[in-house]
Amino acid sequence: MKEEDVRRCEIQAWYPAFRRHSLRTLILPLPEEFISFLMRDDGLYLPKDSLAIPTRTQNPQLQAEDYVHWDEEDDEGDEPEVPSFPDLAKQVQTMIQSLGGAVFPKLNWSAPKDTAWISSSGSLKCQNFEEISLLLKASDNLIHDLCHAFDSCNDKSRERPAQFVLALRKWYDLRPEMEFRGFVRGKLLVGICQREVTGFYATLVGREDELEDMISSFFDVNVREVFGGEDYTFDVYLTKDLRVKLLDFNPWGGSTLPLLFSWDELEQNYAKRREVSRRVEFRVVKSEGLVQPGLRVGTGVPIDFVNQGAWEDIIKREAEKEAREQEKERA
Repeated sequence: MKEEDVRRCEIQAWYPAFRRHSLRTLILPLPEEFISFLMRDDGLYLPKDSLAIPTRTQNPQLQAEDYVHWDEEDDEGDEPEVPSFPDLAKQVQTMIQSLGGAVFPKLNWSAPKDTAWISSSGSLKCQNFEEISLLLKASDNLIHDLCHAFDSCNDKSRERPAQFVLALRKWYDLRPEMEFRGFVRGKLLVGICQREVTGFYATLVGREDELEDMISSFFDVNVREVFGGEDYTFDVYLTKDLRVKLLDFNPWGGSTLPLLFSWDELEQNYAKRREVSRRVEFRVVKSEGLVQPGLRVGTGVPIDFVNQGAWEDIIKREAEKEAREQEKERA
């Protein structure tokens, strides 16, 4: 994997060319002060501009007594200096309104899926700057974008991108069973599988050929010669009227999950497709007993609530290790 392969998958790089095939998205360059705020390891708190902080209904008398007790014990000198981003907050709020009042946030590559549990909706649906700041600040997933985006590159020359962006995507209630990942090697589509592998969806079983035809056709017509790269993955969503919507691109290998495949299986598929024209292998979870609870591609929860919650990081590290070993073998 090279740096250009990773940069090609930044949303600000690919979205303009695929705008009409994707979810409506607005992209805003982030100031370095906000990036520094996200990277501080000084606890979870919101910028001064954040006013819509969730509250709980409590007994006023008990609440006041508790606060007095806390004030006596807390050392105010340990409190972090809370930054303020009034211009950014205003821009973000304007963008949210122009996208219908609710958005899905992400940075250059990653979304804060591991912190969906902390929001009032239990999802990544955000309606204001405060909610976005909370999800971004609490997320461990975004450490990849902030510090490790180029770690798997064999020509690594940088630690981070030159510019961080906030991408706000119009919110839709997507059905997880209709999200799929395609795997591209040497510009050949070598595998497709369901993206949410933590659940069994009976509606997918028996429709593999139909779904493969739609996604393969979309790739051939709209992606293969437009994206520019040779080795990558792409995520799509099939709407109720069976239109294909492009969601994301990711590099081949590295921290990208192969989901229902292994990278070795995909390499074998590539070798076979080079030799003879054949259908693209399409995989779905066939029964309840075959779900993979460790690969949490959807919303995350803390380890205290679900024991498998830590497996995503472990699997990503193993995937990166496997990709580096394969690169050494091919070198």
